[in-house]
Amino acid sequence: MKVIIVFNHPYAGSYCNAILKSVEKGLEIGGHDIDLIHLDQDAFNPVMTAADLKAFRDKIPVDHKVIEYKDRIKNADHLVMIFPIWWELMPAMMKGFIDKVIFPGVAYDYTNKENTRMRPLWTSLKGVTMITTMNTPQYLYWGIFGNAIRRAVMAGTFWKIGYKNRKWISFNEVKAVNQEARTTWLKQLEKRFSLLK
Repeated sequence: MKVIIVFNHPYAGSYCNAILKSVEKGLEIGGHDIDLIHLDQDAFNPVMTAADLKAFRDKIPVDHKVIEYKDRIKNADHLVMIFPIWWELMPAMMKGFIDKVIFPGVAYDYTNKENTRMRPLWTSLKGVTMITTMNTPQYLYWGIFGNAIRRAVMAGTFWKIGYKNRKWISFNEVKAVNQEARTTWLKQLEKRFSLLK
């Protein structure tokens, strides 16, 4: 299976980077092909420019990184997104990736003249897994902040486009848990991705 990972965290010593290494190790154990899109190392520009918005209308991307990512994702079997949640939302680069790469003519197209019904263009993609870290307790994130990431990414993006196999793995209160818990989480991720089908 070809697995493409989209990663966004600028600090190499972060827990997100430890998660990335565990996911990669698990995928290697499982014999999967890995393609890593590291948005920070790529210096991906998340800003939607006037040219990008015209491209949105015309369904022809102009950002060279978007074109590169499109070609890398279109043959993937599974997409994994790894990023922290800051102030209840994703960092700018991940938001920009969604804005500029989950794009008409790239990730989806419309099936009617009113542009209200969508169909996915990444037809090889069998599933999407989102892995996030945050310091907010789960009950607060769901109950007070409205589960913003699930609504925006899992439902508002991938469900809307038409991908049915969607998973969200959320690690909460990361700064508060002890090293033993963090290590256990990493081992669980490694095992999970070694068994990915």
